[in-house]
Amino acid sequence: MEQSRARSATAPTAVSRTAVAPTAVSPTAVWPESVPDAVPFASLEASTGREPEPATRGEHTHSEPAPPKVVPQRHSVRDQILEALRDALLSGELVPGEVYSAPALAERFGVSATPVREAMQLLASEGAVETVPNRGFRVARYSPRDLAELSEIRALLEVPAVLALARSQPAERWTRLRPLAEDTLRAAACGDRTAYAETDRAFHRGVLELTGNRQLVAVAEDVQRRAHLSALRASPAPRTTDLLAEAADHLALLDALTDQDLPAVERLVRGHF
Repeated sequence: MEQSRARSATAPTAVSRTAVAPTAVSPTAVWPESVPDAVPFASLEASTGREPEPATRGEHTHSEPAPPKVVPQRHSVRDQILEALRDALLSGELVPGEVYSAPALAERFGVSATPVREAMQLLASEGAVETVPNRGFRVARYSPRDLAELSEIRALLEVPAVLALARSQPAERWTRLRPLAEDTLRAAACGDRTAYAETDRAFHRGVLELTGNRQLVAVAEDVQRRAHLSALRASPAPRTTDLLAEAADHLALLDALTDQDLPAVERLVRGHF
């Protein structure tokens, strides 16, 4: 009996481990004049520093299982950096024709070069940057011809799709999209080109998602993203009044869709590009 009590007193207990989630990337931290101290995105696992001793053979121990470790997803870091880089492209902080290396950007982000390089590769696939061997990535230049071609592609994709929706969707579907159109008006009123581009994409995505065609939505959004960059590079920056007029077209389009006014729908969609 005394020996049994002694064994029970020395039975090992479970050691729990926790993990610290990765710190969020701040887009404004990319472009300071001086490079900030690096804060690497890593999983920091807390530990007692001592592993439990194995149980005596034949002895049953009862303890709560250790909670699962929180493993930070590398893709989440990459996606945060991707959005920060897209904002910098739209705002002009990444200068057309300039070459940026992944390690230099990574140092400013306070992360390893891998997620930065992955984000830049995605931007290259979108046509926003070009790969320069052994140097990094050059911000793409766009010409008026590029903008005209992209506008033509958008019309080919969106006009037939929106006209088909105008014939088939009930009026209440368009009412649900009005908050997205109002978001574009607010962004336009602030003169914030980056915010306007984001809200404009959200509105068009909301409309095209009603088709149920995921590939159409993805391709149209990619072309629209290229068109936004092309417009910024190939023409003067739009004035607040221009943005407001474009945003007002969203509300006018919803009214035409609600009324199933097909000529007005086609005119507004084509004129939007």
